[in-house]
Amino acid sequence: MWLDRFSAQSTPAGSPPPQHRSFSPAPRRPSHLGPGAVTRPGFSPRSSSLNVSGKFNSSTTSLNSPRLPNGSHLKQQITPPADFTDPLKVLEEIVGRPLHEADGGQESSQDGLGLERPTELIEDVNFGGLGLVDFLQDRGDEYMLEIRDDTIHTTEEYERDKDKFEDLHRSILACDDVLKSVEVSLTNFQKDLGAVSAEIQTLQARSTALNTKLENRKVVEKLLGPAVEEASIAPAAVKKIAEGPIDHAWVKALEELEKRSRAIDHKLKGPDKILAVTDVKPLLDDLTNLAIERIRDFFVSQIKSLRSPSINAQIIQQRAFLAYKDLYGFLARHHAQLAEEIGQAYINTMRWYYLSHFTRYGLALEQIPLYTVDKHDVLGADQSSQRGALMAGSKATQPAHDALSLGRRIDVLKRASSSALPSHVAEETKTPTYLEAPFHAFNTALIDNASFEYSFLTAFFPNVSFQTLSQYFNSIFSPVFARGNAFTKQLIESTYDCLGILLCVRLNQHFAFELQRRKCPVADGYINGTNMLLWPRFQVAMDMHVESVRKSTATLSSGGRATLSLTGSSLDNKGSTAPHVLTQRFGQFLQGILSLSSNETIASGTGEAQTSDIEPVARSLERLRSELDSFLNKAAKGLAQGRRDRFLGNNYSLVLTIIGDTGGGLANEMTEWFEQLREGVGGE
Repeated sequence: MWLDRFSAQSTPAGSPPPQHRSFSPAPRRPSHLGPGAVTRPGFSPRSSSLNVSGKFNSSTTSLNSPRLPNGSHLKQQITPPADFTDPLKVLEEIVGRPLHEADGGQESSQDGLGLERPTELIEDVNFGGLGLVDFLQDRGDEYMLEIRDDTIHTTEEYERDKDKFEDLHRSILACDDVLKSVEVSLTNFQKDLGAVSAEIQTLQARSTALNTKLENRKVVEKLLGPAVEEASIAPAAVKKIAEGPIDHAWVKALEELEKRSRAIDHKLKGPDKILAVTDVKPLLDDLTNLAIERIRDFFVSQIKSLRSPSINAQIIQQRAFLAYKDLYGFLARHHAQLAEEIGQAYINTMRWYYLSHFTRYGLALEQIPLYTVDKHDVLGADQSSQRGALMAGSKATQPAHDALSLGRRIDVLKRASSSALPSHVAEETKTPTYLEAPFHAFNTALIDNASFEYSFLTAFFPNVSFQTLSQYFNSIFSPVFARGNAFTKQLIESTYDCLGILLCVRLNQHFAFELQRRKCPVADGYINGTNMLLWPRFQVAMDMHVESVRKSTATLSSGGRATLSLTGSSLDNKGSTAPHVLTQRFGQFLQGILSLSSNETIASGTGEAQTSDIEPVARSLERLRSELDSFLNKAAKGLAQGRRDRFLGNNYSLVLTIIGDTGGGLANEMTEWFEQLREGVGGE
């Protein structure tokens, strides 16, 4: 019976009164849960929901307490209230008879011992239109058997799973411990978050204050920045000036120092007296004095290096002086006396440098053997006496040469712009040459160095007047120019080589043009001095040629016995009309002079020969041709009239043939003059 099943789960005799439970057709909760009337208390956010020490969740009590009659694992015993009504009595009232018989109740109790309430109740029971009592009488046994089987099955499962529930209980306890530690960690974390939040708030407040200060400083910096910038110098620049090597970065630091010094001087002269500027001024003065000292040491060391043997001064001038010329300008602005002393030391050193080098170079050029052109090589000299002098004098060691023929000697003018002959090459040269070769070598080197030095002085002393610059240059090169004039005088003082002297004149003119092109006017004095040496000597040599022709004319006999043909044979009884040998020599000499005179027009580039330079040549040639004409007329006196004119015509024609290809104004004038003479004697 279903009621018997229900009574089997009732409380046996001697046990505590049964719990007050109301029947519900819904499925019952598992037996391990507490009574439905008791609810689990809520938990706070800061406490664990599995607290084993709670009032209503004592697993220890549940495990250690005796099992209830219905087999439920209740955690604690709940005492029913005083007005609680026994549900069995309620059922007896409904059924209409007692539910517990003496034997049946005992049997039921015995059958229900150790049984637990089934885990699942039948929700819907089909009574089939019968009352509860009739239904129980008809079908109660069937249901009771099913209930008994379910109860026995459920009890066995709980007994079998007892260890599992205990393990679950221990796991719950362990989880509760873990949750406690988590709770502690979360509590500490919350405290840390609170501290961090407080620190963040503090940092936000400090950040706001710093932002405010930064904005204020930016405003102040905008106002004071330019003033501070003008009154201060970077520490890196100070360290560079005091300790760094002198290079282009050092020059930049020096420029910054000078810029700051000018700004401070300007502020000190103003109406407003700034205390910071007054404090900085002594420091800048000390740094300026230190810079001056280092600049002095730098230039002194470079000047000393110029006195080293075999040193190239131009390399030092370019890499040390010109590359750091701003340092000398700084020195001149801040210590004029020291700058002047360094400049004078440089001038003295370079004067010694150029003089010693050009002295050695001049001695090397003097080792070059020269062709000797003396009085025996003049135009009217006796050839027999000249050959005797060659055999007896110093000319015996020289190869044969024609001193009156220009030949390829004019090529020296074409290479006038070439570099000078090195001194070691000059010392090793054994081939004789004419005087224009060493003259060209020495003066080319001198002009090159003079123009370079003048350019250097102009660049290194930019704020110096032209008069002062000329004084510097003359102090350096005056001894060198004197040495050059002495060298030129030594070359020409004993020679009668008019062609060589005139070649030197043309080279000197070329040097003058080159100095003008290089804008070096300070060497004009040397050019003029060289001209004053060359032209008088040229005039002396030309006078010697003229005088030699005059002497030859005086030695002619009235019968023409001294007249010689080109072959040098004597005239026959009837007389020869062949040109005289003197005419041949005169034509070659004249052609050389005219060629060098026309070359002057090419060198000057003016299109017209300069009258001041041509006049000495023109006057000398006029005298020389007059003496030649006198010589020819006297030589032709011993001939008959017809043969005399033919003789003169042949000589004039020979001269015209030799100078026919020569250009220039003076050559044209000479050509016209000889053509008129030839026409006067009936020549063609």
